[in-house]
Amino acid sequence: MSWAGRFTSLPLVAAILVSAVACTAGSSSDGDEESASCAYRVQYENRTYRDVANVKFVAGEKLGAATIPPCDDTGGQDEAEVEATETAYEVDGISPEVAIAVGDTPDEAKFVASYSGNKLPPEIQKLINGS
Repeated sequence: MSWAGRFTSLPLVAAILVSAVACTAGSSSDGDEESASCAYRVQYENRTYRDVANVKFVAGEKLGAATIPPCDDTGGQDEAEVEATETAYEVDGISPEVAIAVGDTPDEAKFVASYSGNKLPPEIQKLINGS
């Protein structure tokens, strides 16, 4: 290839690189997808609870207010977010030290559990298994 041929292909290569970088930057900076990267956490009586999916439970008596801390996945860039509070409810058959339900009403409440590691307590595993 001659020097002139190499020179004329340079703008084409540059255009391809610019469009590739633009596509990558646009797809990784969508605020909606990244804002959902925090796990759902609840604080109640000095314990932290995590969301547990696929649990069949019955929310019982009202316990009080639970705190939902703000998501800090931006490294402190969005200081406007504040913690929220929701109502905590007992979960029938389980100690509040292990699990509670959190929401505006017992029917709308989410099941959250206080545990460390990846292994769920046996009481919660029974609810998931339907035993």
